[in-house]
Amino acid sequence: MKLKRFCLRYYPPGFIIEYEKEGQLRTKSIDLLELSTETDPDELVKEIVKSEPLITEHWTDEVKEIIVRLQQKKTQQTHHKFCFVKVLSSHLLPLTNVAFNKSGSKFITGSYDRTCRVWDTVSGTCLLTLESHQSVVYAIAFNNPFGDKIATSSFDKTCKLWCAETGKCFHTFRGHTAEIICLAFNPQSTLVATGSMDTTAKLWDVESGEEVATLSGHKNEVLCVCFNTVGNQLITGSFDHTMLWDTSSGNCVATLEGHKEELLDACFDLTGQLIATASADCESCNILCFNPQSTRLLTASSDRTARLWDIKTGECLQVLSGHTDEIFSCAFNYEGDTIITGSKDNTCRIWY
Repeated sequence: MKLKRFCLRYYPPGFIIEYEKEGQLRTKSIDLLELSTETDPDELVKEIVKSEPLITEHWTDEVKEIIVRLQQKKTQQTHHKFCFVKVLSSHLLPLTNVAFNKSGSKFITGSYDRTCRVWDTVSGTCLLTLESHQSVVYAIAFNNPFGDKIATSSFDKTCKLWCAETGKCFHTFRGHTAEIICLAFNPQSTLVATGSMDTTAKLWDVESGEEVATLSGHKNEVLCVCFNTVGNQLITGSFDHTMLWDTSSGNCVATLEGHKEELLDACFDLTGQLIATASADCESCNILCFNPQSTRLLTASSDRTARLWDIKTGECLQVLSGHTDEIFSCAFNYEGDTIITGSKDNTCRIWY
């Protein structure tokens, strides 16, 4: 094995090793989830060299530089005040979902018109239209941090994998017996998880297009799926409860209960150490997501607003208003300095 280069990753803190093995280029994540500004870089470098055979003494200066840059990033303030920038009317029929690519330079929208569209964030220009689903396109996602693939799922009981640049359809995943209403890529972009009204979640191989596993255990439809940062765990949310799965074995390792009414959404933060859940008992909160720094939580609601919350204090820091109907989707870009919201008023709003 030969180490080729390091790729810095700010969120969550760590870096990617690119190395060559048997003539093939491979990658490996080094997660530094416990890194703080008080961490001694020299001591941490010693620990990394000791535990990772690919990193020899030859690379210590470069690894230390990465650690210092990650610490500097942690000192930057995240008290960002978001301002409304633009509104985009993207489809003739109602929207279902919105999502950013890693940089926030592009976003995608799903719609009742059976299409997914790729947009330039700055200009608002439609770059691609992905079409071939036979019913509503309900869930959509980029394979961040790579951003070269898009997954779409539909009421036609299929999920499709597309090239984000050309719009070519690579695979159509078939196997669910009812509408697919949520999906997610794992961070390595090797698996897609789908959740369906048939009460199951499934894992699919991105390269081959084959089904890897079926996760059965819910009694009601699976409304949300989310991988942790490492990709070894998946949460699935349903009207009954939230379940935590081991992705390698397909076994349920925990069941999260506590809400008094139906669960609507659940997600990991980027460190994989926190899970947030939204329920009908949470003031009509429909959907939620963490910012990349894991310091803020964004929620969207049927009251036509999105709200930004402080994770530590639980204080509402900002209310994003302007939509004229229920907000069903919201997302941060990779830096956490841009927000997109999608609403039943058939518009997307961009906030910087």
